Amino acid sequence: MKYSRFEELPVWNAAIELGQRVLALTSNRACARQPSLRSQIERAAVSVSNNIAEGFERGTTQELLTFLYIARGSAGEVRSMLCLFERLPALRELKSEISNLKPAAEVISRQLRGWADSLQNSSIKGQRYLTEKTRRRARSARERDEFLQELRCAQGRS
Repeated sequence: MKYSRFEELPVWNAAIELGQRVLALTSNRACARQPSLRSQIERAAVSVSNNIAEGFERGTTQELLTFLYIARGSAGEVRSMLCLFERLPALRELKSEISNLKPAAEVISRQLRGWADSLQNSSIKGQRYLTEKTRRRARSARERDEFLQELRCAQGRS
């Protein structure tokens, strides 16, 4: 499926949800007593969706890849902070909420890795490089592939 806006991306939506859940967690009074840790995890959580969005809007595959890896790093930072939060006696009352957030950050990290892997193997350089000539060439290649697939199917029925 081709996405035209970052808001349509499932991984961006998952990252937004992670950010919301982290902000809900840190709004707890117990987290308020840890201002520097609270600020760090909030910034890391918000960074995931923001870097996905920024990379998507940049216009080149290489820039997108760079920002996907930054987003993935931020998801890892969120997980690391959650591991620390779990070990802090002052946050013991939030242990189950903290534990429930770690898998969400892990899923996002895996999705970003899969997307990055597929982009690394792609010959597409990005929107910024699309001209009418490259669009025609891509359309011709797609039509040729569809025609060849139809031929293969027709031969299979004979």
